[in-house]
Amino acid sequence: PLAFIVIVPIVYMVSMAFTLERNQLNFPIEWIPNPPTLTNFTHIFADTTLPIVRWFSNSLLIATIGTVIIVFLSTLSGYAFARLEFPGKQYIFSLLIFSLMIPAAVTLIPIFLLLRDLKLLNTYFAIWLPAAASVTGIFLMRQHFYSIPTELEDAARVDGAGRFRIYWQISLPLVRGAMVALSIFVFLGLWNDVFWPLIVLSERISLTLPVGLLVIQQGSYIQRGLAFAGAFIATMPVLIFYAFFQRKIIAGITTAGLAGR
Repeated sequence: PLAFIVIVPIVYMVSMAFTLERNQLNFPIEWIPNPPTLTNFTHIFADTTLPIVRWFSNSLLIATIGTVIIVFLSTLSGYAFARLEFPGKQYIFSLLIFSLMIPAAVTLIPIFLLLRDLKLLNTYFAIWLPAAASVTGIFLMRQHFYSIPTELEDAARVDGAGRFRIYWQISLPLVRGAMVALSIFVFLGLWNDVFWPLIVLSERISLTLPVGLLVIQQGSYIQRGLAFAGAFIATMPVLIFYAFFQRKIIAGITTAGLAGR
């Protein structure tokens, strides 16, 4: 039943994306378009006021670079909390975990004002910087670094390897599975995010694809065909992405709390 609830909206979206505008509100619903058409896609790509290709490129750029930044900082911080000793380590980590209980709405205005003062609004740095310190990513990587036997690092240290080299060449390859799982979650989160890009991005050409879908639905007359075609373009890459990496996603969910101590 739960799968049915998830699948039906997707099937409806695909059906309406290939349905003529005049048939969009037909009842009963035409699950198989009659006749099927590519008119909605032709219009959405031909409309110069809807730079759908640019929005797609923006989303891909933001999600890709953001994923690299977050995963790198999460592994670096996770390794530090797992292997290094420094004053206040436990208190700092406890504070990070406590921050997960703070609602995002509480920090929304302070972050926005800070980005405004730094003159970063309407830039992609306004999306990357607040997301860079991922507490969930730090916790996940810390747990997996904890699961690595310390004898491996001791042997590398005897051979003359420095701390960063041990992190980069010894520890990091051993947590590759966790990094892949984290990368997938972060990428999908950045790709699907609507709320924050809608706040910090103002120029139409700089919008992401999910925010661009809101633009398509503006106006007194909503062209449902264009809206569904845009939703199809935004959704299909995610579904294809999941189809290829579903094992990694499931493994990341099931093993996230099992590593470490």
